[in-house]
Amino acid sequence: MTDFRPSPTTWVRDQVSAIVEAGTTDAASIMGLQVVLLTMTGRRSGDQLKVPLMRVEHDGVYAAVASKGGAPDHPQWYFNLRAHPDITVQDGTVVRDVRAREISGDERAQWWPRCVAAFPQYAEYQARTDRTIPVFLLEPR
Repeated sequence: MTDFRPSPTTWVRDQVSAIVEAGTTDAASIMGLQVVLLTMTGRRSGDQLKVPLMRVEHDGVYAAVASKGGAPDHPQWYFNLRAHPDITVQDGTVVRDVRAREISGDERAQWWPRCVAAFPQYAEYQARTDRTIPVFLLEPR
């Protein structure tokens, strides 16, 4: 029995299970690169949800990139963070309480190259879509 609702997406469910069972995000990766695990509240259900995302970190602040592989729409977790920004982020075995804040303008322009440096496919994903891929900062609360 889990204290969260498993994802309906197989690869997400498998990665979350591996991380939860091992107690560390080192148990999963995306394309061989490190991930962090976000735990959030579902905007409609109120359920606790877990999502692995690429690890983008700078000076103790994390970024969450709502790329959805360059799809024309945002991932579902984007709307959860907008509705309930107080979440946790797990990096390795360390779990931190953070507040998600969507960034834009100069702040996004500063962070976007950091996101692409952590996961170069983000540049390709942005080229695939007309939407500006949202970036949230996950800041300590």
